[in-house]
Amino acid sequence: MKGEVTQQEIDEMGEAVPLLEGLRTARAIRRLRPDPVPHGLIRKVCEAGTFAPSGGNRQPWIFVAVTEPDRRAWIAERYLKAFREYIAPAFEQAEANPDFPAATLRNMRGALHLAEHLHEAPVHLFVAGWTRRGAEQSQALFPAIQNILLACRAVGLGASLTTVHRTFGAEIDAYLGLSEKTPSSALIPIGWPEGRYGRPPRESVDQKLFFERIPADQKTA
Repeated sequence: MKGEVTQQEIDEMGEAVPLLEGLRTARAIRRLRPDPVPHGLIRKVCEAGTFAPSGGNRQPWIFVAVTEPDRRAWIAERYLKAFREYIAPAFEQAEANPDFPAATLRNMRGALHLAEHLHEAPVHLFVAGWTRRGAEQSQALFPAIQNILLACRAVGLGASLTTVHRTFGAEIDAYLGLSEKTPSSALIPIGWPEGRYGRPPRESVDQKLFFERIPADQKTA
């Protein structure tokens, strides 16, 4: 998106997208343009996150949006190092196996592209949250994360979910001003997409849905 965006335009963005259509077409988008995203639009998708459910309505989430180039580069340097170590065995398997699934390889290459270009993503949105009884409350944070991803889909932003940064979790959290009591659970790189949203490949729900109990002849392990 080029040019200035008014607050009224931000208020109207995404409001007409049907809920179920947004759910069905909110695929991960890892190829992002470097164009800046208005702070008001970042606020809007984070506001969607605040409508997620949480036990006792504790709302433990904290959102930290990193937009300054130098700070994004600092994060991206650590992310790329962690991701290369994480993905290397999978690429070795793909190289050694001529029957390696093509779809899996495409996803791996997309994730590698994100890692190599993370510094260009205009928004690094970290989702953190208060611990409770010494434990992270990820069960509350991930519904908020999904709401943010769906809101990005609605307003036309590209986004994806990653947790690779947690390899450097304590260092990155300190850099963000987070404490041991408010660790980050996820990173959502956000920007205007190079590609388009669309329905991702999915197995039929009929292969996943059972009524009353799993049949004895159905393997689930």
